[in-house]
Amino acid sequence: MAMDAENIKELIIEGIPDAVVEITDLRGDGDHYAAHITSASFEGLSRVQQHQKVYNALQGRMGNELHALAIQTSTPA
Repeated sequence: MAMDAENIKELIIEGIPDAVVEITDLRGDGDHYAAHITSASFEGLSRVQQHQKVYNALQGRMGNELHALAIQTSTPA
């Protein structure tokens, strides 16, 4: 079963409370999303560590309910 964009956003914000999250459905199929996440908590972390933090927030749903998610992370400017 696919996840909707709002569920993805809620999970990320629950796991990274200061995150500003933008989710885009890439194909309109509810299965392929892109996420842009901005958080001060990414400061000083490598890109891999930032993405791991997002995956942890998704609580194991990546590859299961959530088929494909392109992640872009940043810190506040």
